[in-house]
Amino acid sequence: MIAPRLGIMPMDAFYNYVLHLFSGLLMVGGFAAIYMWVTPFHELALIRQGVVAPALSLGGAVIGFSLTVASSILHNDHYLLFLLWCVSGLSVQVLTYALLARAFPRLPGQLASNNVAAGAAAGVVSLVVGIVNAACMS
Repeated sequence: MIAPRLGIMPMDAFYNYVLHLFSGLLMVGGFAAIYMWVTPFHELALIRQGVVAPALSLGGAVIGFSLTVASSILHNDHYLLFLLWCVSGLSVQVLTYALLARAFPRLPGQLASNNVAAGAAAGVVSLVVGIVNAACMS
């Protein structure tokens, strides 16, 4: 049996992996920064103080967005399409928070004052939207 020829193909796959890994993580970090900029309170400061509700809300949003990033990596052959779908997923998650805050005007205050039920509900809504959004990319 002839051994497979070592050529450029395995390195291309490795570079593609590294490119998508770092781009995906950068997109998730960028999403978290934008999401925290959009919300009217400082999630990281509250989380550092041990306030659970904003951690649940932010965590659900980040996981929901990460599912979109993962789906985009799986279903797009072109890097530019991957990036465009990630930006679309980011927009959907930020819009979800904006709609939640509008539908429940006390939500930002409840999250800041550690209403765990509100944080869990916001996180679950963001997660569900992320799951549906990711599925729509397939």
